[in-house]
Amino acid sequence: MEALAHQAARLWGFAPGQITLAARRENVVWRAEDARGAFALRLHRFGYRSDTELISELQWMESLVQGGLNVPRPLPSHSGRLVEEVDGTLVDLLTWLPGTPIGRQGELDVADRTGLCRDLGALLARLHGISDDWAPRPGFTRPAWDRAGLLGDAPLWGPFWDNPGLTAPQRATLLAARVKADAHLAGIEGALDYGLIHADALSENILIHEGALSLIDFDDGGWGVRDFDLATFLMRFLTAPDYPQMRAALLEGYARRRAVDPATLDLFILLRALTYPGWIIPRLSEPGGEERSARAIRTALPLAEAYLANR
Repeated sequence: MEALAHQAARLWGFAPGQITLAARRENVVWRAEDARGAFALRLHRFGYRSDTELISELQWMESLVQGGLNVPRPLPSHSGRLVEEVDGTLVDLLTWLPGTPIGRQGELDVADRTGLCRDLGALLARLHGISDDWAPRPGFTRPAWDRAGLLGDAPLWGPFWDNPGLTAPQRATLLAARVKADAHLAGIEGALDYGLIHADALSENILIHEGALSLIDFDDGGWGVRDFDLATFLMRFLTAPDYPQMRAALLEGYARRRAVDPATLDLFILLRALTYPGWIIPRLSEPGGEERSARAIRTALPLAEAYLANR
């Protein structure tokens, strides 16, 4: 992987000594530094995104930068391409944003939690507004977190009801919730705020620097209902003692765009939770995979049971 990274770095004019490994997550990210500044060299997970999808992601991110949002900016290689391929691996380069994640794994490393949620709501409102004002180029392609992408026979993150950690009764519960949620969503989707969303606004992907928030990791960004972005953040904090205050503050910040219907938000918190038992299936053999799978099931099941009980 190091040799591959060195080869990729040269396409943007970096010497091997100017890059250091920063993170191994879905993508392998190297920090590259020279007189131009600091950058994130992303080596993408094989097969997760096509070059067309990645180019579309980077074009969208550039539009957000142009709209005044603090997100990483893509830089073309010396050949003028936003995405390069090196030995079958897709690679791109983004500006490195200053700051630190606001937290990890459902924890927030900030003193004013409600204030942060209010600011995040405002940031997501701006992201959605700028995205609506932008006209994607022909051929723009990103995943769709729509009914089919969430509840269809082949959801974007896999069939959550097939997670091998589910018991037969648990699987039946998730399948019943799937049927009910699909009918529910079918009845309201025409009235929902649909457009480009980040789709992964976890605390790890939200940076804070000198009191200002920024978003990174648009890997899963695409088309979807805007409530999904709010739900993605809130789902991690459902058991927090101050969850009601955090939720109210997030919606207060987002209110500059529109008021959020509580029942619709609850539906999308369930839908977000249902994605994770499917997401982990191909990653069960990775370090911590079994524990993450069990956590995903523990989160999704009570939400599904409560949803089914609510008539």
